[in-house]
Amino acid sequence: MRTAFEAWAQREGHIVRRREDKPEEYLVYETQRRWVIWQAALTHGAKAAAEAPSKFVAKEPEHKPAVTQDEALVRNRVLNEVLDAFSELDEAAGIEGVLKVIQGLKKKQKALEEAKA
Repeated sequence: MRTAFEAWAQREGHIVRRREDKPEEYLVYETQRRWVIWQAALTHGAKAAAEAPSKFVAKEPEHKPAVTQDEALVRNRVLNEVLDAFSELDEAAGIEGVLKVIQGLKKKQKALEEAKA
């Protein structure tokens, strides 16, 4: 999981050097913050998959198609949008700030869906 994060972080221009006194943490605060967000997203996805496994299992055993370039671009755009929203948080915002960002993203998504309809 960490190698995938570091590969992504380097592609996005983040410094992935780790602290010498605490090798599990990154030297740059922003990289450490994004690592925590990355872990939370993966944990949430694993929890959702465990709660509703039928949604994530193919009906017939068939070869899963590779992610298309368009899908990869959309996923990357969404991830960057989420990370940008979290980057606007003040360090002292705490969980209330995180909830505010999540609610803002939900409102933005709902507005986009209503605009399409």
